Amino acid sequence: MSTLKNQEKKFIRKTAGYEVKAHPQSDRLYHIELDPQVIKTFLARVKEENVSVQHLEYTPYARRIVADYLLQLTGEDFQEVLRAIVHDRETGGFTIGLQGETIDTDEYVIFSTALTHIVGTPNFDSMTGKYYARFTVAHTDNSDSYLRQAYRLFTMHTDGTFVDEPTDWLLMMKMKEENAKGGESRLLHLDDWKELEKFSKHPLATHKFTYKAPSSKNVGQEVQRATFFNDNNKPCICYIDQFVYPDTIDEAKYLKELSDSMESDESVIELKLPVGDLVMLNNLFWLHGRAAFEVNPELNRELLRQRGRFAEI
Repeated sequence: MSTLKNQEKKFIRKTAGYEVKAHPQSDRLYHIELDPQVIKTFLARVKEENVSVQHLEYTPYARRIVADYLLQLTGEDFQEVLRAIVHDRETGGFTIGLQGETIDTDEYVIFSTALTHIVGTPNFDSMTGKYYARFTVAHTDNSDSYLRQAYRLFTMHTDGTFVDEPTDWLLMMKMKEENAKGGESRLLHLDDWKELEKFSKHPLATHKFTYKAPSSKNVGQEVQRATFFNDNNKPCICYIDQFVYPDTIDEAKYLKELSDSMESDESVIELKLPVGDLVMLNNLFWLHGRAAFEVNPELNRELLRQRGRFAEI
């Protein structure tokens, strides 16, 4: 757990449309609560304008329009606050949700789209061929990565390791959950990692490793990426254990020790995220993974993912 006693005061505020609060599980994160009337009015406007998920998929400018609908209700400063939180090295993340005002998963997609287009621009997600991905985690699975495997620890990583484009931020939203125990999102802020200096200053820290995606990702290219790099004079990380291909035993040992160190760090947060809530994180210095679920043949969880680059201000 981070010990930034005064950090939560930095962006805390209350306006007519929303409130930014300290997050109950971490003083690295904030929780943003929209006024219920803002949510009701936003959803009513979306329905009135006949906005559908298909329309957002087919018409890119429509994604900016729904972002504007939300900003009209919250005020333009809402955009400044969201961007400032996600950019801020001391925090870099927040949770927000629809607060039970709807259980329509299409409306979850529209709401998350408004938020991502306030912060920046989502990347094309090759796994689904859209600007977002929806995927389920169930009792059985035949996939070629840990993403859908319910009973295995999904190890700490950042997104976008195997594509040649910036992946500055990540949004994850819980769409459905039935008969699920465990499976919490596991988060680690780089500055809370006890052994950051040891691994970020290692001779292999800036070595460019080869990353290759499995077939399910629909990405055929190979990319070479350094594990650590600097942004604003602070160390950042690009890493996932499943898709990195070391050339030597020493390289493999470095990667294994790095991964083991992150998994066992005492600052890892196990985030409780209700259905209809999402978490948005800076992907340059937040690592994420997932705890294993308890075995249940009726397990059903659906998640939504968007990831992309910051807006150019």
